[in-house]
Amino acid sequence: MAKLNNLLDGLDLKCKIGQLFMCGFDGHDPAEGVVRLIEAYGLGGVILFRRNLKDAEQVSRLTTALQEKAAVPLLVSIDQEGGMVVRLEEGVTVMPGAMAIGAAGDVELAREAAMLSGAELRAIGVNMNFAPCLDVNNNPLNPVIGVRSYGEKPRKAAEFGAAVVRGYREGGIAAVAKHFPGHGDTAVDSHHALPVVPHGPDRLNAVELVPFRAAIAEGVDAIMTAHVVFPAYEPDGVPATMSKRILTGLLRERLGFGGVVVTDCLEMNAVSETIGVARGAVEAVKGGADLILVSHRLDRQIAALEAVYEAVLAGEIPASRIDEAVRRVRSLKEKLGLFARSAPASPDPARAESVARILSEQAVTIVKGGERLPLRRDVRTLVVWTEPRASTEVVEAVEQRWTLGAALRAEGLDTAELAIGLEPTEAEKAEVVAAAEAAGAIVFASYDAGFYAGQSALIRTLHQAAEAAGKPFVLASLRTPYDLLAAPQVPVYICAYENKPSMMSALAGVLIGRMPGAGRLPVTIGEFASF
Repeated sequence: MAKLNNLLDGLDLKCKIGQLFMCGFDGHDPAEGVVRLIEAYGLGGVILFRRNLKDAEQVSRLTTALQEKAAVPLLVSIDQEGGMVVRLEEGVTVMPGAMAIGAAGDVELAREAAMLSGAELRAIGVNMNFAPCLDVNNNPLNPVIGVRSYGEKPRKAAEFGAAVVRGYREGGIAAVAKHFPGHGDTAVDSHHALPVVPHGPDRLNAVELVPFRAAIAEGVDAIMTAHVVFPAYEPDGVPATMSKRILTGLLRERLGFGGVVVTDCLEMNAVSETIGVARGAVEAVKGGADLILVSHRLDRQIAALEAVYEAVLAGEIPASRIDEAVRRVRSLKEKLGLFARSAPASPDPARAESVARILSEQAVTIVKGGERLPLRRDVRTLVVWTEPRASTEVVEAVEQRWTLGAALRAEGLDTAELAIGLEPTEAEKAEVVAAAEAAGAIVFASYDAGFYAGQSALIRTLHQAAEAAGKPFVLASLRTPYDLLAAPQVPVYICAYENKPSMMSALAGVLIGRMPGAGRLPVTIGEFASF
């Protein structure tokens, strides 16, 4: 311990500040820019995105190479939430996402899934996961949280979130609860603009804060801030990420959190297009953040590091605030065994695959029309597969080879499958309508239909045509469960919460009657209440 203290206490101011930054870079190998940040600025950590990751073996080589460049071991983070938000799929187990886990309803299995996933990540050099997402999603129009939440009930989100925090700890990695104080009741994506949650303190205390209090009680290592304005706590309109009233007054003093406060990425438009990345970093450190996330551009990363350095020299940020944050980052690295180069937990890929399958099978939720299933094997079923074709900051567009059509064919069902975009083109619509006329049954696998008028209209058109022809019609949502609101008259509605392979196999099993589809709805959809 004395050696550790001497190592960190001996850092100059610039490298102390570097310990408070986590940055991203391009490529499958350490890029020249990130090496410069590590060697010249004493960078505290890196964040890995899909652009950095090929498979588990390559990631292991990458993290080893990065650590070899660092005098002080790096925190190596990833957004491996499960379900729709995963950065690595090759060589690790993709667990279901939060809302699917909430629908499955098994808290102990949720803990085990986190433990198994955490062990797989730690074995390849990743020691911090930006999960669980503890936002209480009670706004159907939320464009960025949705299925990343365990549901709309605070106690359920608290129970599952605490279990997942425990599981990641058992797997050897740091959990990061996000997005404090709560991003669930917004209709604006903070990647694009600055949202406001207008509720009063009583409502926030009874809803948004409940899961975070549970995570703190469980000993969560880190909490990520939201780029969201909460007038009840911060009357000056300062986003939570940069608010001393929220980060220090609420999170530290009232809720008693003693771990690392990490910002969401400062390059999101809510910050970069308002106060700016460099100034945002200064304000976040002043407010009480310990780890500043700048995920993409080297110029912005260096500008933010230099801005915090100049702010300390000018007396705007007390040196004691830097030392306090460095101590917290250091303590987390020590807790994770990074200085001792502790051996990680042994992964158990066979059990991990089994848990992912069981959770998926328990999650699929027949909301209405179960009596009209299973699909008949003696008629040809058209599957309309809706897929994102452009990446966002949260969800990258990845071709899913194991589609619902593929899963149904593996079950022995005669299927045709057509893929369309989220907002289908006129040519795609015409092709789908023609194929539907020739099919004996239709399954529309929707994706966030409520946000895409063309997709919603196509669902209604196909349903009406199927009804007129006496053909079975099934709407199966592969992301947000609120798609029923776009076509409330459909006779059969099933929620799968994600389009990943294990969930597509489970959904196919429900459609052919092999499994019951007994998941419990985590959110209210019109007349269908959450459990």
